[in-house]
Amino acid sequence: MALKRARGIHVEDMEGRRFIDCLAGAGTLALGHNHPVVVEAIRQVLADELPLHTLDLTTPVKDRFVQDLFAVLPAAFSKNAKIQFCGPTGTDAVEAALKLVRTATGRSTVLAFQGGYHGMSQGALSLMGNLKAKLPLGALLSQGVQFLPYPYEYRCPFGVGGQEGIKINLNYIKNLLNDPEGGVLPPAAVIVEAVQGEGGMIPAAKEWLQGLRELTAAAGIPLILDEIQSGFGRTGKMFAFEHAEIVPDVIVLSKAIGGSLPLSVVVYQDKFDKWEPGAHAGTFRGNQMAMAAGSAVIRYIESENLISHAADMGALLRERLSAFQKYFPELGEIRGLGLMIGVEIVDPAGPVDALGHPPFNSLLASRIQRECLKRGLILELGGRQGCVVRFLPPLIITAEQVEQVSQIFGKALSAAVAAR
Repeated sequence: MALKRARGIHVEDMEGRRFIDCLAGAGTLALGHNHPVVVEAIRQVLADELPLHTLDLTTPVKDRFVQDLFAVLPAAFSKNAKIQFCGPTGTDAVEAALKLVRTATGRSTVLAFQGGYHGMSQGALSLMGNLKAKLPLGALLSQGVQFLPYPYEYRCPFGVGGQEGIKINLNYIKNLLNDPEGGVLPPAAVIVEAVQGEGGMIPAAKEWLQGLRELTAAAGIPLILDEIQSGFGRTGKMFAFEHAEIVPDVIVLSKAIGGSLPLSVVVYQDKFDKWEPGAHAGTFRGNQMAMAAGSAVIRYIESENLISHAADMGALLRERLSAFQKYFPELGEIRGLGLMIGVEIVDPAGPVDALGHPPFNSLLASRIQRECLKRGLILELGGRQGCVVRFLPPLIITAEQVEQVSQIFGKALSAAVAAR
């Protein structure tokens, strides 16, 4: 599939076929392809002959971007925050966050979560739950990562689910942090996604995130929130952790922050600012067009109330998708927040787990994805065994387009099930 043109939520291939893009650069294209405010911001940088690349030197564009970003961060966090510009990808921002907390605490162990995804560089890869990318490498360069169970409601790692599952999960973490015979060294940080994206669109319960914040704060452990995919209105809040009304210590941002262009940053509480100048650097940390585009996106999201719109459109899409469960037991769970939605595909004839849920069905998920593509809908798979169909449409999607997406999915689902 070779693309030649794109606008809004649509892309067109070299043969003139038109597709709805519900992948949107894995969430990078918050306003869709070639949105006028993004195009104008980029053009203005070029027309004004502004420097395109400045490393760490400041410019009016950079200053405005920082002000715009800090204005949409929760005030309780931003009032004592500092920012580090990183290389162009989210994984580099994760690497920087690891350096930051290890320098500040003098410790090296990091606690991460099963199912988590934080990037593909060596340090970030060490934090990943998925084994596929790790197995060919053998031992990773970064050691000292301890994995914890994530509150995956549909497939609770403790086999109980609900509030009891949350209680057990938090008690497990509390015990790990406080048991002198637990075998885990005091950590430099805990890193978590409020909604696991690549891991299957799994939102953590509000109560669990609040409990995790209380535990880490009590133990003096920095809490890193990875908002690379879930940030900037995607979940119906500007940042996904805001659903739980918590204040993290470090936030990692990328994807939509650059308005479709490469950019990543770490924003952190100033008490952790213990590293020396140049402790983390990258040649392309001064991308002026990305900063201009990022400011344009932030301001447009705010002025057009796209956060509320994303919540409404996400609720509508989940409602339409859930209607198919009445006819297709292959749809195990439909979950998510805002326009970050996952449909877990299962084998209803297979043996059920402790919670009574049938097993993963990655083959059917792949068929559904292909049938959607045939009908003009681009979707991505994720989650365990690639069995979760993921919806990440641009925040500008309309109710009419949501209806179109759900209709295509329904026809693709029917065709995929019939083909078995």
